[in-house]
Amino acid sequence: MRFLHPDGTTVHLGYCSNVHQAEDLEGVIAQLADHAEPVRERLGTDRLGIGLWLARPVVTELADDESALARLRTELRARGLETVTLNAFPYAGFHREVVKKDVYEPDWADEARLNYTLDCARVLAALLPDHVDHGSVSTLPLAWRTPWTPVCAEEARHALDRLTTGLAALEAWTGRRIRVGFEPEPGCVVETTTQAVRELGGLDPDRLGICLDACHLAVQFEQPAEALRRLAEAGMPVVKLQASCAVEAADPADPAARAALHRLAEPRFLHQTRTSGDGDVLGVDDLPDALAGELPADAGPWRVHFHAPLHTDPEPPLRTTADQLDQVLAGLLGGPSAHCDHIEVETYTWSVLPDPPADLAGGIAAELAWARDRLTGLGLKEDPS
Repeated sequence: MRFLHPDGTTVHLGYCSNVHQAEDLEGVIAQLADHAEPVRERLGTDRLGIGLWLARPVVTELADDESALARLRTELRARGLETVTLNAFPYAGFHREVVKKDVYEPDWADEARLNYTLDCARVLAALLPDHVDHGSVSTLPLAWRTPWTPVCAEEARHALDRLTTGLAALEAWTGRRIRVGFEPEPGCVVETTTQAVRELGGLDPDRLGICLDACHLAVQFEQPAEALRRLAEAGMPVVKLQASCAVEAADPADPAARAALHRLAEPRFLHQTRTSGDGDVLGVDDLPDALAGELPADAGPWRVHFHAPLHTDPEPPLRTTADQLDQVLAGLLGGPSAHCDHIEVETYTWSVLPDPPADLAGGIAAELAWARDRLTGLGLKEDPS
């Protein structure tokens, strides 16, 4: 879906396909018919944005085979779908039985990450709709925090220089600018906007910026207005917003809250958990660790990196951080100027909910309708063209 900001900026809204399991081209094309097109039909719109996640083998095929790329482009258009952004954070295996910290490999000290990201940028440049001159690719925030040595940091900085050069060459060749956004995440080398400014400051803002995930921001107890101001003052653009909510337990010592949290402690994904008391943020790497006693239950609320559906509440007495997402949207788009034009609903956890929905398309459509209502409430107008 496209929206017009009062300043004339076209703002794209879509959802991320990493919610679907597909790691070959046939699977990606099938998910367009089985999931994305039904979501569009539920919304009653002629055009739906989809932020594709393309595993490494798919990207290799598309980058090497023009006919495969043309086939995907044709399928998108035939089904009323458009892609302006790719999620290149997971490299492969995102729907294995156990993912956990493997999602951070390869990291930015490994040349495989650079090559994958540049291939994603080339594919996206070819997939962009007509009359759209720029796209975005999101990626991990350098690496998981351990092991991360000065040598790793130096190798990553060289990789980012080569990334900038490669993106500039791609724009010169295609006439389309692709920007890469680094996504701060709890537990990583860059987990907050403060660390983003320190570790990623000074990069070319025309090519590189931040992918701001509202769930991650909330888990780290960052205040949205302060975080956005910090990035703006450092000259670091938000090239993409992942519209997402964390799960919050206001009283993590409450037996009902703990029982509900236990039902979220599933084995596939990492669910970093944080608490904040007296201004200090304490955390553990996974929800089971917190429930086992490694995180105090009397210091303040717990926030869990579990992407909760935007439009509905989790099992009581748990709640989501939707109010934080509202503040992020208002900070980026509620003023006289648009400070981000790519928004991706990224609830990849539908399949690991305690009660997975029978109607996934309906759930995703409801999330997008929630986001659409927030955007129109901020004064944006849906663009039917």
